[in-house]
Amino acid sequence: MQAKAREVHVPPVLQDLRAGTAELHIALEKRLPFFSDTLDLRAFERLMRAYHGFYHPLEAALRDSGALPADFDLDTRLKAPTLQRDLQALGANGTDFSDCRQLPVIDSAAAALGVLYVLEGATLGGQILRREIAARLGLGADNGAAFLDIYGAATGRRWRDFIEYLGSRPMDTDEREAVVAAAHTTFSCFERWLESQEVLV
Repeated sequence: MQAKAREVHVPPVLQDLRAGTAELHIALEKRLPFFSDTLDLRAFERLMRAYHGFYHPLEAALRDSGALPADFDLDTRLKAPTLQRDLQALGANGTDFSDCRQLPVIDSAAAALGVLYVLEGATLGGQILRREIAARLGLGADNGAAFLDIYGAATGRRWRDFIEYLGSRPMDTDEREAVVAAAHTTFSCFERWLESQEVLV
């Protein structure tokens, strides 16, 4: 008799997030230039500058919102400082940064978690991009691409920790909808911002 595979419990909010953002996620991924033939050092710097222009104000908005759950440690998950160091390593002028002004509204814990789902998911995806950029441009954690490997060997564990945290929070239907809506808006705002910076394929 065949042993039955152990079923992995997927929290309802994660099911909702996957279903609610999959289309946007795939569409944006196709437009990112990490695997484009035209990506050189200059284009990579422009791309990372655009990333910084989104992450920097969004992380500040998360911090200032007062909406983050009290037991969530945002400081250990901030990406903008690493992006800034990468840009300095790439030779970018540190004063010449523009920030995105059209950001998701963070007016509840659910909205904050929806935004974080997108940011943390992008960190997980960075593992594939890290290898590509190392092979293509010779960039790594010490010379301009630390953002793509910001958690290093702990990336998988930190993603699981985040998902467990998200799944352990009691949420009613309205709160789950707010999480998905915020994630959806984060993807849309990010794509519009990258488009405005002319870094998409």
